[in-house]
Amino acid sequence: MKIFSAPFVGGNRRFGALSILIVLAVVAFAVVPAATAVPTPDQDPFYVTSVDPGLQPAGAVLRTRSIALYGLPLPVSAWQVQYRTNDADGVPIAGMATVLVPLLPWFGPGQRPLLSYQIAEDSLDTRCAPSYALRGGWDLGGANTYIDTLFIAEALRRGWAVVTSDYEGPDSRFLDGVDAGRAVLDGIRAARALAPDGVGPASPIGAWGYSGGAFATLWAAQIQPQYAPDIRFAGITSGGVPADWPAMAHGVDGTVQAGLGMLVLIAIAKNEPNSGVPDLLNERGRSALAEDASACGPDFVLKYVNAHVDDFAAVPDVFFHPVFRAATDRQELGGSAPTMPMYLYHSTTDDVIPVAGFTDLVGRYCAQGADLTSVLSVLPGHNGAAIGEAPAAMGFLADRFAGVPVVPGCSGR
Repeated sequence: MKIFSAPFVGGNRRFGALSILIVLAVVAFAVVPAATAVPTPDQDPFYVTSVDPGLQPAGAVLRTRSIALYGLPLPVSAWQVQYRTNDADGVPIAGMATVLVPLLPWFGPGQRPLLSYQIAEDSLDTRCAPSYALRGGWDLGGANTYIDTLFIAEALRRGWAVVTSDYEGPDSRFLDGVDAGRAVLDGIRAARALAPDGVGPASPIGAWGYSGGAFATLWAAQIQPQYAPDIRFAGITSGGVPADWPAMAHGVDGTVQAGLGMLVLIAIAKNEPNSGVPDLLNERGRSALAEDASACGPDFVLKYVNAHVDDFAAVPDVFFHPVFRAATDRQELGGSAPTMPMYLYHSTTDDVIPVAGFTDLVGRYCAQGADLTSVLSVLPGHNGAAIGEAPAAMGFLADRFAGVPVVPGCSGR
């Protein structure tokens, strides 16, 4: 989970005003929800495709509609874009993305940059999807979307276009790397096809995500050469990177963040019913699986404060059971190294995702020839690094968009 901080400072004052305006408006919206109810995705006909996605190429736009960002009169053009993508099994499905462009023209060289921003969806229902919150839907499950407004606003302040996909798909498959990566890449294709003001074939493309958003971002980067060779990333940034899922789930067990471990357990059992993971649950665990199969991440955190997974499992140390580990191993990053320049950062005192998994992932990427800058942040905790390291991450993307070359190989601080 991430928390709000003050907006970034510096740069063009008009863009600074835009950033502050968006953040303050969304804070007000979060405190006093909009009077006009926005239907959830499951109740919104726009999310239902009227054509067979399989008849279109991956990334093709199926339908669009203009929206008001957060349902508010903000100086941003915004669209919801339904597009064709493929799930992890290769089945064509309809994805959903939100495309944002600041009303001010792009003053930089070349075409307007396009940033693919992955919000930490971390949930098991479409009411938790970023597109619902960004249109003005109010639900606790959208908390990470409201929080990430800070970073999205900064990208818009710089004049960049932003695309953020509901990368868990219509079935809300949290912890499905291939599914998420494909949705991200096809969302970029759809945004390019929409071609909003200043975005075109020559627009430099970047990607960014933190925590659960980093998981989707890096899976997209890993599968890009095979799945989307037409997309050429100028660079990507990711922080608070989820690696070693059993260690992460075990680390929060019995703490105020214990719901995150329960989310991982329930997601794996839901996504892979034939994996053997459901058989590791006791009666209480099976009840949790049934009750929470459509819960959002914040719901888990609130419900399972200080919970112990042993109370829901039929075996001891379920997070390290071979069956559970085999299921999560399929979702671990590091199977191949992304080919674009990367900037990855992680707090050495991260209280949600242990830093050991991050350093191991960096080592695997570097051993495979990645061009990677890694940062072991001294800023305290998961949220501290999310906020404090964001300006440098944004600066890395700005340099890549400007064509500044990187020194090949791996470096760190």
